[in-house]
Amino acid sequence: MNVKGQLWSCVQVPDSVELLGTGRAVRVDATVDGLPLENAGLIVTGTGGHMLSLNARLRKQLGKDIGDTVTVHLLRRAK
Repeated sequence: MNVKGQLWSCVQVPDSVELLGTGRAVRVDATVDGLPLENAGLIVTGTGGHMLSLNARLRKQLGKDIGDTVTVHLLRRAK
């Protein structure tokens, strides 16, 4: 995803503002290809969705690169 001219490695969650009921950042527990991510932040994209950023360390653990496909499961954390 292009963010302010920089390429970000992330998973986009389209239409999530409607699904989650908020246009603000949301804390979630997630798994990415089975690797758990606790208390991760879904960042607002500004286009009606959110995104989960996948940093270089996480991509290395997964053996993935930018553009590769991953399976993601999300669970919204209780407030």
